[in-house]
Amino acid sequence: METNTLAVDYERTEMGSIQIAPEVIEVIAGLATVEVSGVAGMSGGFAGGIAELLGRKNLSKGVKVDVGQREAAVDVSIIVEYGNRIPEIASEIQRNVKRSIEMMTGLTVVEVNVHIHDVHFKTGEKPEEEETLLRVK
Repeated sequence: METNTLAVDYERTEMGSIQIAPEVIEVIAGLATVEVSGVAGMSGGFAGGIAELLGRKNLSKGVKVDVGQREAAVDVSIIVEYGNRIPEIASEIQRNVKRSIEMMTGLTVVEVNVHIHDVHFKTGEKPEEEETLLRVK
């Protein structure tokens, strides 16, 4: 799915037109994604750390949108925290992204695809198999 790089005329009013740039949708989707408990970060972006949430580039990293006149499709690529149920996290991301975009823009979100790219381990937290391998060496 490629990102639409031009803002399309979303709505015409008596005063003129309203345009929502795809980058705006990406930032909304990124924020809605990292709000979900169990998400460590966006794929290729940050892994935890509130300071990294502040930059606009980081908020849209790992997000691709396809925006039409009235509809949007979103792909998010995430890193999950070890120990969480991936299907539950993915479902919550889908609900949160859809709700946020529709509430803020009025666009209809037709799909939210969640791609899990990695698992983040907290410091000192390793799966048992890895610990066994480390002891053998």
